[in-house]
Amino acid sequence: MPSLTPTFSLRNVLFVPHGAPTFALNPGAAGAAMSQVAQQLAPPRAIVVVSPHWETALPTVGLATQLETIHDFFGFPSPLYDIRYPASGCPEAAREVVSALQVHGFEVQTDAQRGLDHGAWIPLRQMFPEADVPVIPLSVQSHAGPAHAYRIGQALAALAAHNIWILGSGNVTHNLGDLRIARMQGDRTPAYVQVFADWLADHLAQGDLDRLLNYRQHSPEGVRAHPSEEHLLPLFTALGAAGPDAVPQAFHRGISDCVIAMDGYAFQTLKGKP
Repeated sequence: MPSLTPTFSLRNVLFVPHGAPTFALNPGAAGAAMSQVAQQLAPPRAIVVVSPHWETALPTVGLATQLETIHDFFGFPSPLYDIRYPASGCPEAAREVVSALQVHGFEVQTDAQRGLDHGAWIPLRQMFPEADVPVIPLSVQSHAGPAHAYRIGQALAALAAHNIWILGSGNVTHNLGDLRIARMQGDRTPAYVQVFADWLADHLAQGDLDRLLNYRQHSPEGVRAHPSEEHLLPLFTALGAAGPDAVPQAFHRGISDCVIAMDGYAFQTLKGKP
């Protein structure tokens, strides 16, 4: 990502790609960029991780003290199923997450057993390989749409100011049906993948919140890029948590597995801003 100027600092908010499960075995350039950007932030007290692979009707916060590594995928190389990410939870900070959401009018549930699905442990393992930072899982509500996800982020913004990271995990494009077609066509990437990733990057840079939240109406490629929305919603949560004055900065852009845009974003703000 571009170097920070002395007048800017990074918010404790990131949107990171988790790619296909095999990203855990072959993180490549995206993984290296993810590791690098994590080192530019102060070590967190805890991390709230929003993964598209935990969907619930209401916002749900994980309260477990020890987090199980969930292998929620099938038919992948056996070494993936041997990976464990033995992160601890942080019930105290998790209660702060619950309170922050409730203060902003959300009805919130808790889950004392929830572990880390691959949308959570794959990027966390890349950024904190020792699993030495407490983690708080937070579910998504794919039925509620981008504006809801953004408001969730706004509710979490105050936590980011108190050294709790907000980590949205997802993918800028995610159409697995097209992956099968691309494989049959010689691993060709459909044009819309880059077009939508560029559209998103441009509107993030412009701060065009209305078009971003209504991307399915404003981008011709939006629906094909996301037949279902869960993998893009964590980006809107990160955007809300970063605050209206934050400037998104891509720390990595690229395509993996033909149809998965692996773009990741950090958020700069003027020093002295809350």
